[in-house]
Parts: sequence; structure tokens; C-alpha cells
Amino acid sequence: MKTMLYFSAPWCGPCKTLAPIVNELSSQINVRKINVDNDTELASKFGIRSVPTLVLVENDHEVGRKIGLQTKQDILNFYNG
Repeated sequence: MKTMLYFSAPWCGPCKTLAPIVNELSSQINVRKINVDNDTELASKFGIRSVPTLVLVENDHEVGRKIGLQTKQDILNFYNG
């Protein structure tokens, strides 16, 4: 199963812009939102150094990563390969 991990933080300006896009896409794709301030262990596991970061995971393995603000179409293309 494919999941997109959305790493963000409440203090991050680009994250605030990306959040409504990710929320809208959550009805079409499998998304898990992670606040890096609250889940430092998971952020560390994936080596998150900046937010927003989108990590595509399939069968518990990272298969792709996008850093920074993305458009809705970019995210769909990223998720669907």
C-alpha cells in the first residue's frame, strides 16, 4: 500500500499554504500528516531536515521525496508515479 507522509510544522509558512492542498487530496490519495515538533522520532527516522517534506512510502520503504511547496498536480503526479 502506498502512503504519502506529509511532514510539516505549525510555524512553517509554506506548510500553511500546502496544508489545504494536502487536505483536499486526502480524499483521493492515502496521506498521513506528521507534525515534526510532535513526532520527532518519525521525522528523525526519515531524516527530515526541512518542512514541508512529502515522502512516498510503499511497503514500508521510501520510494520518493519532495521538499518544499508543491502544486496539487505535482503532488498527484508524485503520488501516481
